[in-house]
Amino acid sequence: MFARVSTYRGSQDGSSGPAQDLVRRVLEIPGCRGFYFMNGKGSGKSLSIALYDTEENLAASKEMANSLRSEASSSLKLEILDVEEYEVVTHELNG
Repeated sequence: MFARVSTYRGSQDGSSGPAQDLVRRVLEIPGCRGFYFMNGKGSGKSLSIALYDTEENLAASKEMANSLRSEASSSLKLEILDVEEYEVVTHELNG
């Protein structure tokens, strides 16, 4: 599994996140296995993590992901600080 992690900065109320329609569109990208969006507690930073089943799907999603990230950051009034890609070497969920 592979992940694209985006870091944002901006002032938001801590309870907002991307619109459900945008999340749906991320999950419709071929090979996307999951999506998380997190607001930092008091840090003014937020993170998004999109998970992909293969490195090829991660690479193929780059253009669409860039477009959706820009759309989300604009609507949430967030500055995109960084975008990094990772190989997920361990993943477990309890329950």
